[in-house]
Amino acid sequence: MRAAGALPSRLLPILYFALAHLSLAAAFAGVVLDPRGAAGFFYQPRTIGIVHLITIGWISASILGALYVIGPLALRMPLPARIPDYAAFALVSAGGIGMAGHFFMAAYGGGAWSGGMVLAGLLIVACRVLRPLRAAPIQNAVKLHVALAFCNVIAAGLLGILLAVHKVWPFLPGAPLQNVFAHLHLAALGWAGMMVAGAGYRMMPMILPAAMPAGRSLYASAVLLEAGALGLFAGFLLGGRFLLPSALLSAAGLAAFFLKVRWMLANRRRRPGWLRLPDYGVLHALAAILYALTSAGLGVALSIVPQSERSLRAAAVYGVIGLVGFLGQMVLGMQARILPMFAACHANRNANCDAPPVTPREMGGRRLPAAIFVLWTAGVPLLSAGMFLEAAPVAGAGGLLLLAASLLHVINSASVVRHAFRRPLQT
Repeated sequence: MRAAGALPSRLLPILYFALAHLSLAAAFAGVVLDPRGAAGFFYQPRTIGIVHLITIGWISASILGALYVIGPLALRMPLPARIPDYAAFALVSAGGIGMAGHFFMAAYGGGAWSGGMVLAGLLIVACRVLRPLRAAPIQNAVKLHVALAFCNVIAAGLLGILLAVHKVWPFLPGAPLQNVFAHLHLAALGWAGMMVAGAGYRMMPMILPAAMPAGRSLYASAVLLEAGALGLFAGFLLGGRFLLPSALLSAAGLAAFFLKVRWMLANRRRRPGWLRLPDYGVLHALAAILYALTSAGLGVALSIVPQSERSLRAAAVYGVIGLVGFLGQMVLGMQARILPMFAACHANRNANCDAPPVTPREMGGRRLPAAIFVLWTAGVPLLSAGMFLEAAPVAGAGGLLLLAASLLHVINSASVVRHAFRRPLQT
């Protein structure tokens, strides 16, 4: 039995996950309600709002909520929810909703101060996580990934605020679209990609299950991803310089992580009795890896070809595959295992209960995860095709499938999380 202080906080992760689910459903609802706008040129207010619902609302809020679960369970560090943590959630949630709403209405001044709220919340979480992480008895390479991820998201947030202010009072040099690409790549690769790799070294062995990777080779993904993300960040700001080597470094960083995943697959451990097959968490994670490889190849190709109408449409596909196919689906895979672990911890925390212990096998059904996987698998290619062809009906169909998947995921997650409240807490 774990000590009470080693258990993840019960309320705060649920708040973050609720924000994430609300944001994801709102993003796909925006695509369904205005498929013509979503299928058009991506650098326009409504698309910017939808993108921030996915990046800040779904991906970032899910990462922050997961940190309060995997901190005690996988990173082996205490991370109790205190007043600053709830203040950070309030800042991230209010700021994220404000950013999406203001960008949707083309009110960029409001987007700037909303972004400042999100950045303040991220700074609080960074201080709360990095201090106990230093003393955690885990691989130093994992600590480096997490620390670099927070540094990158803070830098990306600062640039994002400057870009929003620039829309009202122009002052930044360079082409606006190039500056946006710099912001997007530092946030996606440097923050989300880096966190997926770092946390993945601890979580993937628990998800598969498999042996835990170790050794200096774990540093490779951190070094290569950081070099690639910073290279793309600087290259776009400088007008498109050295994009190809930076894209290759980023692809090499993702490949270094995926090679470790392959090693884990080759060193599987005995499957726990409560784990039912097919394991949709693993299927989501493997599908996300395929999308990551596809987006890496497309990103390298886009760094070579000159900018044109066709390349910009391919860039939209690159964004959908990277954000929704890779990062968004990886979050689905992680949640498929994190939420049952989280609920089981709290359902069983009363050691002297007369009722038998609760296992993740009892949480959620089988039909909903299967439907979610099928809908997501079909929705991403449709949305990508609609963006590339600028075909509103195709993009709308893809958005509708993804909206249905997100709503079913809300229902399934709620059926799992309710187990965390099935037994009263004891002091």
